[in-house]
Amino acid sequence: MDLRIFTEPQQGATYDTLLAVAKATEDLGFDAFFRSDHFLSMGSGDGLPGPTDAWLTLAGLARETKRIRLGTLMTAGTFRLPGVLAIQVAQVDQMSGGRVELGLGTGWFEQEHKAYGIPFPKEKFARLEEQLAIVTGLWESKPGDTFDFHGTYYDLTDSPALPKPAQSRIPVLIGGHGASRTPKLAAKYADEFNIPFASIEDSERQFGRVRAAAEAAGRRADDLVYSNALVVCVGKDDQEVARRAAVIGREVDELKANGLAGSPSEVVDRIGRYAETGSRRIYLQVLDLDDLDHLELISAQVQSQLS
Repeated sequence: MDLRIFTEPQQGATYDTLLAVAKATEDLGFDAFFRSDHFLSMGSGDGLPGPTDAWLTLAGLARETKRIRLGTLMTAGTFRLPGVLAIQVAQVDQMSGGRVELGLGTGWFEQEHKAYGIPFPKEKFARLEEQLAIVTGLWESKPGDTFDFHGTYYDLTDSPALPKPAQSRIPVLIGGHGASRTPKLAAKYADEFNIPFASIEDSERQFGRVRAAAEAAGRRADDLVYSNALVVCVGKDDQEVARRAAVIGREVDELKANGLAGSPSEVVDRIGRYAETGSRRIYLQVLDLDDLDHLELISAQVQSQLS
């Protein structure tokens, strides 16, 4: 089971804070550092000092880390034109020496679009299908060939399809709870399918849909990695769990019901139940980015048992 650190910087984080978390992620042996792609805080937080851009952040971290994978859960398809996104991600992949992964979704938080003047189209899923075709098509076209795409929402003619990523294939993540269109899209384009903040039962059900869609599309179901994103709150005793839960404004019982919370042994057992559904990777949503001791505890007493 791979453990990856997943951050939500829109809730309030500077680049320096994210760098500290990324370096801890690397030093403590976690597999990857991922971040959300949002421009507005959610809930009661003020989000100070303000948002950071996902791909600018990852470009910086690409030069300041050596081993960990870097990526997004999920880049909002509404934020960037697909041709520009393909250039950005390929460049960061080159800057990192081939350590980038792209999670791409429709975008969903309407208020952040209004706050920053970003169009929020109604037909987001159909656009996402074209975006995936364009981004992967640009990367996969042979050097010297041009790339054309003529769709309903995007039109590319005689693109040189440059730059190319450092990797022969940048892993693409697709996720969500949709019962029909999402599994089919994952079967066509994804290297990894991620389900965010889902129960064990819902994870097993959705993974089954994606596996069936992959086989219907002529792929082996095991060609995809199946993963979960879950909030994490671990403490060496009940008092420490309660303290960490209070800092992020959550109740311990709710965190235990909907995430990975409790003692290291409790969290290891719960991860094991997710593994039984076919999940092979957990994105640990860390909400208090100043608490690096939390990451140290997870590394020493959770990750060590899983590996």
